[in-house]
Formats: sequence, structure tokens, C-alpha cells
Amino acid sequence: MSKNYAMTAAKRDGAGKGIARALRRENKVPAVIYGDKKEPVTISLSARDAHVEYHKGHMFTTLCDMDVEGTKHLVLCRDIQVHPVTDNVMHIDFLRVTPKTKIAVDVPVRFINEEKSPGMDAKGILNVVRYTIELLCTATNIPDEVEVNLEGKEHGDAIKVSDALLPEGSKPVIDDRDFTIATLLAPRKVEEPAAEGDEDAGEAEAAEGGEEAPAEE
Repeated sequence: MSKNYAMTAAKRDGAGKGIARALRRENKVPAVIYGDKKEPVTISLSARDAHVEYHKGHMFTTLCDMDVEGTKHLVLCRDIQVHPVTDNVMHIDFLRVTPKTKIAVDVPVRFINEEKSPGMDAKGILNVVRYTIELLCTATNIPDEVEVNLEGKEHGDAIKVSDALLPEGSKPVIDDRDFTIATLLAPRKVEEPAAEGDEDAGEAEAAEGGEEAPAEE
């Protein structure tokens, strides 16, 4: 599990498009903190800080220690709105969490024991179907990744969620079937070009058998 990152925020009064546009002109990003059976808190963040953390790619799986004018909140980002052209962060929703909070998160997979897979050793191609697995886990114990074991896998085998080494206390959101994460394909065969002598022989045969019929008088 990654170490928490930290952000500071200021309270803001009111909501609406007008207030949000005014904040963005000041290089700030409107946001809200909700959950844990408490009243939502509307806040504003530094646009630069929000942009940096967003592009690190960790906000949906790493907890944030949010300081709102001296009041601490342990939160997890649940939604980010970005501009469709500039990719700038426009708005963020944060969920308050506690050690008892259960959430569903997409966790990236990492394949291990490739050297113990006969199929991979024989130049097999790993065709990844799912790059992430949606796990149900406690908010304070979100794994950085899920290891998926390739040991013993041959060409044609499917790598299932049952091959994944799930962290303690977590389980797949899809729990009614052993779904596929990847398949191991045999290497593609490369057709070798015909030898030069074979090509000449083929051309000669075509010439011998391809004489035109004499024209009728």
C-alpha cells in the first residue's frame, strides 16, 4: 500500500457554475468532501497541486491527508472532472474514509513467474484481457497492485482471477465466476520466403506451360 499523499484546501461558500468559474480564474479547483455520515464540505484546491497529483495517476487508489484550514480529513478521490481539450482538472469529489470503510477500486495487475511458464519460455504471447481488477477492500488497505501467477502456464491456457494473489481482506467485485485476466497464445509462425532457385524453377515451369495457342487463319 502506498504512503498517503497530502493536500491543503480552503473552505468555500456556496456552489454553482459561477462560483466555480471564478475559482478557476484564480487558478483554483473547486472540490467537495462527503461521506462518513457527515455534512459535505465544499473546498477549493491549488490548481497546480491538483494537476500534479492527478497526472501521477494514483489519486483513485491512494489516500489523501487533506488539511482544510487546520481540520484534518482522511479522504479518497472518487471522481475527477477534466477539461476535454486542455486536460486540466475542473472538479474533484473526495470521500471521507475510516478503517471500516469498504470501497470498490480498480487495482492494476502485475504478472509474475514468467520464467516458470513453459508457454512463455517457448516464446508465447501474453494477451492481456484485463489490466486492472476491481476489488472490494477496506479504504485504508488498498493494494498498489495484484500479482497474477503464470507458473506452469502453457500455450492456450487462460489465466483466471483464481491465479491472482489477492491481498488479505480483499475480494473481486465480480464474485460469481472465475473470470479471465489474460490468455497465453502460441507464437505466430513466420512464413519463410521461397529460395531464389525455387522461384526460377517456378518461372521456367510457367513459361513452358504457358505458350499461347497459334492464331487461327
